[in-house]
Amino acid sequence: PKMKEDSCLQAALLCLGMLCYSHALSTGPLTQSRPSLHGHHEKGKEGQVLHRSKRGWVWNQFFVIEEYTGPDPVLVGRLHSDIDSGDGNIKYILSGEGAGIIFVIDDKSGNIHATKTLDREERAQYTLTAQAVDRNTNRPLEPPSEFIVKVQDINDNPPEFLHENYHANVPERSNVGTSVIQVTASDADDPTYGNSAKLVYSILEGQPYFSVEAQTGIIRTALPNMDREAKEEYHVVIQAKDMGGHMGGLSGTTKVTITLTDVNDNPPKFPQSVYQMSVSEAATPGEEVGRVKAKDPDIGENGLVAYSIIDGDGMDMFEITTDYETQEGVVKLKKTLDYETKKSYSLKVEAANVHIDPKFISNGPFKDTVTVKIAVEDADEPPVFLKPGYIFEVQENAASGTVVGKVHAKDPDAANSAVRYSIDRHTDLERYFVINAEDGNIKTIKALDREEIAWHNISVFAVEVHKQHQEAKVPVSIKVVDVNDNAPKFAAAYEAFVCENARSNQQFITISADDKDDSANGPRFIFSLPPEIIHNPNFTLRDNRDNTASVLVRREGFSRQKQDLYLLPIVISDGGLPPLSSTNTLTIRVCGCDSSGSLLSCNAEAFVLNAGLSTGALIAILACIVILLVIVVLFVTLKRQKKEPLIVFEEEDVRENIITYDDEGGGEEDTEAFDIATLQNPDGINGFIPRKDIKPEYQYMPRPGLRPAPNSVDVDDFINTRIQEADNDPTAPPYDSIQIYGYEGRGSVAGSLSSLESATTDSDLDYDYLQNWGPRFKKLADLYGSKDTFDDDS
Repeated sequence: PKMKEDSCLQAALLCLGMLCYSHALSTGPLTQSRPSLHGHHEKGKEGQVLHRSKRGWVWNQFFVIEEYTGPDPVLVGRLHSDIDSGDGNIKYILSGEGAGIIFVIDDKSGNIHATKTLDREERAQYTLTAQAVDRNTNRPLEPPSEFIVKVQDINDNPPEFLHENYHANVPERSNVGTSVIQVTASDADDPTYGNSAKLVYSILEGQPYFSVEAQTGIIRTALPNMDREAKEEYHVVIQAKDMGGHMGGLSGTTKVTITLTDVNDNPPKFPQSVYQMSVSEAATPGEEVGRVKAKDPDIGENGLVAYSIIDGDGMDMFEITTDYETQEGVVKLKKTLDYETKKSYSLKVEAANVHIDPKFISNGPFKDTVTVKIAVEDADEPPVFLKPGYIFEVQENAASGTVVGKVHAKDPDAANSAVRYSIDRHTDLERYFVINAEDGNIKTIKALDREEIAWHNISVFAVEVHKQHQEAKVPVSIKVVDVNDNAPKFAAAYEAFVCENARSNQQFITISADDKDDSANGPRFIFSLPPEIIHNPNFTLRDNRDNTASVLVRREGFSRQKQDLYLLPIVISDGGLPPLSSTNTLTIRVCGCDSSGSLLSCNAEAFVLNAGLSTGALIAILACIVILLVIVVLFVTLKRQKKEPLIVFEEEDVRENIITYDDEGGGEEDTEAFDIATLQNPDGINGFIPRKDIKPEYQYMPRPGLRPAPNSVDVDDFINTRIQEADNDPTAPPYDSIQIYGYEGRGSVAGSLSSLESATTDSDLDYDYLQNWGPRFKKLADLYGSKDTFDDDS
């Protein structure tokens, strides 16, 4: 039906356009702004006749209905020139927007057709230029003229909302007509032509809670006292329809989700009237007893509840706090409970909203109360001492077994079990005290010394006889009362000095005393001299009555030569009951002083030495020292000028010092070592000693026949030969010696180190270089020659 209606409308508009066009052709040109090529004549300046150009063809705005879908191209209009006689000599040309693509013209008849479907929403009008030319010469017969082809709108676009879904909030219990949100739709059709773009809003879903204004799209509340706690979210569907909402119009819809926001319109309410709780009497303060909760259907800050205790006999024993995460009231223990004293408590707890909305104060009161009953449970408690701590006193030096004091504890439970006592030995390591396990009496084991330990701090345990795990502990402080058992003594190791020229009654030292006893048995101190020396001729004592005493010189003049040290006994008494005294000795030295009284020397020996030595004695001592120095210098000089040894060695003189180690020392079991005494010179023993102060007249040449064969293993022959050569050699120096170790002890794990048989070994050492070392090494060269020589000898 809609397509039929659109076709009829297009046909009607086309007929209307054709009628207008035919009327224009028959009646002449319409009133146009552009003059025609042929027209009236007018007089101009100077009598000139002007001709009004008559329009060559009649033209106007052409209209084409959009979205036309017929089988044939749509006739837009017809162009015709007055000079067209119909003989076909005139050719119509069309140019401009869409010419030849969208719009085509019949060059003979001037009919313009639209070859494509047009969309006004894509383009509303086209500007074209038409011109008549000579078909043969293409010469313009008329000047070109512009005309407009407008696309006529039809209702082909439905309204569209800016958003597919809207979200809005409105407080619960809002008044009717409260604005919630405005929704807006748009229509792409021509708003200036017809009602294609005239929109009307309506609500499809959401009644009777909300309504919408038809012209503006504003959604408002339509029902009073909407309760969020009953329903929080609403889904509303809004429709926008064009054509003013009439039949045949197009429409579009959108969804609006409306949420009711909370207001504090509900007071808190306890779900029950009484809460029952229990707690052990052994619970510690601060421990949780139980929880209560008042329900408030409001949310956020409107649902916050604060709890408080407003009445009850347990207000002093319990407290309540608010857990804002769970909105619960937490009942906690405030003080220690005692089942034997009180077995139950009652509390009246109030729950109230923190934030109250004045608009809904009439819905109040926004609070509620509940009764909380708390039962105290009996617990097996440890013994309890009657006091939190004990302080006792005992005199020092008291006899063993002296009673110090008594502690007492009892079982607080109804059973009232027996209690046994003991001392924590970690607090009485020296074991000064003992306690009676049954009655708690504390006694001493050994004597106490206040000067050593003035206070003893111990701990006493009390345990139930039948329940050893139930234990209590109490501190016991024992003060050792002082007894005057220490005599006063010098406060320091005094040593006094008095000048030889001291004046009579001159004070030279002030002394004080010290007492280990308590102040009650100590000062004040009394200083005095013993009765037997009270009339001491040298010194006297003066008590200053301030726990000090001054020692004074009684006579004038002291001599270190006669006596340089005095010992003065001094008696010191304390103020105790009974008083104690001691005798202390003050050492007094006699010193030499200058005229101002400053000490110079207190050494008596030095003083005597200086006085006994004369000037002549000092000069004699110095002279002896000088003589000794001169003798030492002469001795050193003569020592340097001492002659060289009597035996003179020439450069060619050969001295041989052969030290042969041809045997290896014995091991741990070597008890047969060779006696070096056998190598002593027999001539020396007999009294013959070779001259050492003259040069030998001839060089001793050893006899070749006496040398044993290199391969000989007879050690005795070898030694005897060497001794004989040495004895018969007058050139041998006195320090010439041969040391032979001819035997190897039994038990040694090492091999022989002897070089006597080295000529027969496969040693790689080459001793030929000894031949070039001169006559001093001739012996060694003969012994350790080349292997070839030894081989020939063998």
